[in-house]
Amino acid sequence: MTVTWEELGWERVAAGVGMCRLPGWDCTAGLVVGAGAALMVDAGSSLAEGARLRAQAEELTGGRVTHLALTHPHFDHVFGAAAFAGAEVFGAVGVDTVSAEELRADAVRGGLAETAATEAVDTLVRPRHLVCGEWTLDLGEGRQVLLANVGPGHTAHDLAILVPAAPGSPEVVFCGDLVEESGEPQAGPDAVPSHWPAALDRLLDLGGEDALYVPGHGAVVDATFVRAQRDALAARFGVSS
Repeated sequence: MTVTWEELGWERVAAGVGMCRLPGWDCTAGLVVGAGAALMVDAGSSLAEGARLRAQAEELTGGRVTHLALTHPHFDHVFGAAAFAGAEVFGAVGVDTVSAEELRADAVRGGLAETAATEAVDTLVRPRHLVCGEWTLDLGEGRQVLLANVGPGHTAHDLAILVPAAPGSPEVVFCGDLVEESGEPQAGPDAVPSHWPAALDRLLDLGGEDALYVPGHGAVVDATFVRAQRDALAARFGVSS
């Protein structure tokens, strides 16, 4: 790499794996570096933010982002996707049915400038690859990443990304907004509360006790945090354990 993660405001989570917290909504984005390939997890809240993420990824890897995984269809995670021209885009099955106009309206209600929201919708990228169960990506030289459709929960189309452990590094799970650290998990009209605790059980099964979990908003957490949030959501929504 030509620069360090820290020099660009990223946190190195494991070998070849980093995350950053974006301004405004405190969303996270992730990067997994392979051999001649790189996976970005989520794309930011606007084309401008997506372009910044792409430029930083190119600085970190010395190459382009070849794959983009979108954890769920909310504007603050997908509106930058068009900035990743040429990348293979992945999402949970059904994510392509979400209304672009609903995304735009939600973005404006959430505080995104109307011009930025309209620009993002006009160039909205729909995932080409829809994950029903699990999908393994090969990023080269033995680096494989698992995409898992673990929802519904926060939305009807939640995708998690598991980066297996490397020598001296833990497993890393990118959770999207199934897990939030910097605030209480948000349950909008597209949430499926009755299934959300089960989705977190699936995350814990994927990563295990020693994994690091990257939430959709906030700082990296551990399995204990995810389990506590799972129990709190079950109590909040009246879901039996």
